Amino acid sequence: MMAIISLHDVVKEYKQYKRYKGFWGSFRNLVTQEYSINRAVEEISFSIAKGEAVGLLGQNGAGKSTIIKMLTGILVPTSGHVLVRGNNPHKKRRENNRHIGVVFGQRSQLWWDLPVADSFDLHRHIYKIPLKSYKENYNKYIELLGMHSFITQPVRQLSLGQRMRAEIAISLLHEPDILFLDEPTIGLDIMAKDRIREFLRTVNQEKKVTIILTTHDMKDIDEICPRLLVVNKGKLVYDGEVKQLKEQLGGGQKVTIEFADPIHPISIPGAQLIQ
Repeated sequence: MMAIISLHDVVKEYKQYKRYKGFWGSFRNLVTQEYSINRAVEEISFSIAKGEAVGLLGQNGAGKSTIIKMLTGILVPTSGHVLVRGNNPHKKRRENNRHIGVVFGQRSQLWWDLPVADSFDLHRHIYKIPLKSYKENYNKYIELLGMHSFITQPVRQLSLGQRMRAEIAISLLHEPDILFLDEPTIGLDIMAKDRIREFLRTVNQEKKVTIILTTHDMKDIDEICPRLLVVNKGKLVYDGEVKQLKEQLGGGQKVTIEFADPIHPISIPGAQLIQ
């Protein structure tokens, strides 16, 4: 199957300028520009086919958000090649943006003082969405995400769970080929998470929208993404099926027990003492 996203030996470096303290340090900062190089992404290569749902995992600072920003054209790679729908995303950014949807947990596409419905209508005009297509998607997403009760409320009055549902809906109104999600369920309660996960599964399976999801919640991955990319210190350390990774790591669980008083080594049937 043809790749809708591909990265080949992609590197992203940042210059970190040295700052000197004190009066003479301030003068030195003006006349010198000493810096060190920090690699956020180091020679990463992978491809994603149309209609795939892929999880992107890693610790904070591992390079996940940097990869997403390069795929959306916000950042330019230092070296290597990035292609999204056959285009270089930062050179063809306007064309690329017509075919992608983006949800960043800490950024909003909604107008704070306007009702949610007005933000949706403004989005229709920005993306020049045909009225018939807009109405079909509008009604479908409101139904699937249970937004009837707050669609006419100003965004500032919404709970976090309600706002995230609206953010995901607005990102899909123009029928993008690819949906980038950066921590979409962070801070949400169990009911809100389940509703969003079910909706994303439906969109992926019925509309064949390619999903790239970054998260720290493994349940998001289990329920939405059959494939997993794991990034550590800027390097891709795993690319494969979620179930294969679980098999490699083993199906057991680690339990830590703290005792009030020192005890002799214990033995529990069916359990292995690690420490």
